[in-house]
Amino acid sequence: MRAETRHQLKQDAFSRVTIGAAERTAHWSVEHRNTLAIAIVAILLIAAAVAGGWYYLSAQDEKASFEMSQAVRTLEAQLRPAGTPAQPDVPSFTSAKERADAAKKQFQVIVDRYPHTRTADMARYFLGVTSATAGDNATAENNFKTVASAGNKELASVAKLALATLYGNTARTKDAVALYQELINKPTSSVSRVTAQLQLAELYKSSNQPLDAKRIYEQIKKDNPGPEAVQIATQKLTEIK
Repeated sequence: MRAETRHQLKQDAFSRVTIGAAERTAHWSVEHRNTLAIAIVAILLIAAAVAGGWYYLSAQDEKASFEMSQAVRTLEAQLRPAGTPAQPDVPSFTSAKERADAAKKQFQVIVDRYPHTRTADMARYFLGVTSATAGDNATAENNFKTVASAGNKELASVAKLALATLYGNTARTKDAVALYQELINKPTSSVSRVTAQLQLAELYKSSNQPLDAKRIYEQIKKDNPGPEAVQIATQKLTEIK
């Protein structure tokens, strides 16, 4: 009984993470969507790693995971205003691109050194993230596709979510819709049905397809008894004229 209770608590906590990510997605502005997508998908990836119990058993994966933690710290390092000197023991960068370029090199080293580990797949995902930040959409797409075809369905679904966002940002609406629909039809622990629905609705809204967006929000209200998703969908419906 205790084990079942702990499992349910973990599931509830994870649901709150994904709903929270989806809520932030619902408030994206067009000009900031790419940056926020990176942050949200990173949150989902970390949550998926915890939920899936990705603790590396092999020596190679242990080494790779240590280097991965260093690369992620680089990606999360603070930005400082241009002209402001860096503090000696606090990593910082003057722009998101500079930070992404530095992290990208670290992720590439992981892929090159440990190509057959699960950590390398995660590094490839982050290579997509950093490439998107640098405006290299072709490289980002290739990395997301590679991860999306990998064996781990949790990480693959996160990569598909990122790829759909990339397509939405680059006027490939049809491709984005197809991926969101796939995620809606085959949800995972890392990308829930409602997360994909909310992002699809936002895509429709930003693409001047309000009736399709409204249809998705109404479906969310119908299918989800929980208050978080219903509240988001209700709020977004009031914004559609």
